[in-house]
Amino acid sequence: MSDQDPRAAAFLRLLTIMDELREQCPWDRKQTMATLRPLTIEETYELGDAILRDDLDEVRKELGDLMLHNVFYARIGKERGAFDITDVLNGICEKLIRRHPHIYGDVAVRDEQEVKANWEKIKLAEKASEGGRQSVLDGVPRGLPSLVKAVRVQDKARGVGFDWERPEQVWDKVQEEMRELKAEVDARSGREADELGDLLFSIVNYARSLGIDPDEALERTNRKFIQRFQYLERESAKDGKTLGEMTLAEMDVYWERAKKLPS
Repeated sequence: MSDQDPRAAAFLRLLTIMDELREQCPWDRKQTMATLRPLTIEETYELGDAILRDDLDEVRKELGDLMLHNVFYARIGKERGAFDITDVLNGICEKLIRRHPHIYGDVAVRDEQEVKANWEKIKLAEKASEGGRQSVLDGVPRGLPSLVKAVRVQDKARGVGFDWERPEQVWDKVQEEMRELKAEVDARSGREADELGDLLFSIVNYARSLGIDPDEALERTNRKFIQRFQYLERESAKDGKTLGEMTLAEMDVYWERAKKLPS
């Protein structure tokens, strides 16, 4: 790829603009990795939201925002004498080559599961040689939301072969956890929260076994609930009613109408 490649030209343009902003703009000059961190998290969620809505134009814009953040962190890293954008790009290129020996080496794989298993094994070996992580699960960030963390923990365990063989087995586990939760609730044992956590974890596992992203599935339900509840608010207000003064049966009439609306 030459410097005439439009991709290279666009990336160099962004790097030039970043340098100019860092040197001349009071706001950009003031930023640190710590101040950028919450903004990056927000941008990541905005990208996820655009993907769920399948708004490709918005996806394009949000990818640009995240690309800016990546370049910004690299610029600060350079100022601190730790790394620069070249180090970042070469680092990820080298990692991709190392972790795809079926493409860049002589390893044979049968399917994507073997690719993932090799990835985790290579990653663990790399961390061990660096004197770092000793567990497959050490790579799961502690600050992840609990639902997302459950998915990542289970994915990593599956990557080294620790997983159910069939979805039916996972469903049996879900039903077992439901029975255990009901028993603890009936007994008022004080262990209800623990059993509920076990049930949620098993449901996440079942979703994975079906190829469903549970976080995305729950977000779709959140959106559906919001749409229907706002319809209830709007239409009942048109009829001169106040939610707090309506019976559940009255509200349910509007709710049933809302369920017939396209999602």
